[in-house]
Amino acid sequence: MITRRALAATGGLALAGAGVAFAQQHSAGAAITAVDVHPSDYPTVEAVRWMGEEVSRETGGRINFRLYPSGQLGSETDTVNLARFQVLDIARVYLGAVNNMFPATQPLALPYVFRDEAHMRSVCDGAIGREILAAFERRGLIGLAFYDSGMRSIYNARGPIHTPDDMRGLKVRVPRADIFMEMLDAMGANSTPIPFGEVFTGLQTHLIDAAENNWATFQSTRQYEVARYWSQTDHCCAPEALLMSKARYDALSRADQDLFRAKATESVAIMRGLWDAKQAAARQTVLDAGVNYNEADKDAFRRAVEPMKRRWLANENIANTIRRIDAHA
Repeated sequence: MITRRALAATGGLALAGAGVAFAQQHSAGAAITAVDVHPSDYPTVEAVRWMGEEVSRETGGRINFRLYPSGQLGSETDTVNLARFQVLDIARVYLGAVNNMFPATQPLALPYVFRDEAHMRSVCDGAIGREILAAFERRGLIGLAFYDSGMRSIYNARGPIHTPDDMRGLKVRVPRADIFMEMLDAMGANSTPIPFGEVFTGLQTHLIDAAENNWATFQSTRQYEVARYWSQTDHCCAPEALLMSKARYDALSRADQDLFRAKATESVAIMRGLWDAKQAAARQTVLDAGVNYNEADKDAFRRAVEPMKRRWLANENIANTIRRIDAHA
């Protein structure tokens, strides 16, 4: 069994060495290790579990998945690198965690890019999504599918946020990505990049005042117990990516590769059905628990981030992708 301590020992060059050793010790028919920072019943984990069951059924049990949810094997950035170096096989990661490493993902994480979740899904299911998934291959990964991460909003432990003026002085947790740090700074906050797994403690100890995420994560991590104000900003709708080690993928037969891609694509519908139900239930749970809810002035937030967004659009590759997203029905 792989342990987090064993993986933690594989830093720097040792990481690459450990990856080679792992690959040599495992045949193409060995268990597929799949990781996620979310708990076992979270929609992304359930979708990968479904994918694994389908692959096992189709191969007569020759290939099986072994899931490690709840961040057992490290942060999302850790697991992406471990997959690149063949230590792990499949990692589900939020794009905010890999923006710096994979620039092709950056347009999807800019503020107010998508009109709504339906728009995001349509873009990710189409040519733009396929091109961005293909870009992962240049750095040792296979992009299998995009999963949902919902509209992200601000929640905090101080009081309601209506406009960017209410963000002044707030220390807001963000992923360690340039776009997110600049985005929250533009909103008037003090962006504070800490690992996802440390948000609850950070809110509890006042290391941070606030964070931004979706309803499902806010509820499943119990962060609503220490952050009692939710302000609906809908500032970002960046999706999540299901990624596989390219070396592990290349070791599969062509038929198995086709099977993995087909079942990953099919798992998106499974995830979305679970996601929609989870979002609605999570929202109701936290509101029933007494969390204070308010609609933020989204136009004010759009104006606040516009200069930051223009700086990113100076990159012609990003600007071209955004134009295509804008034109996408």
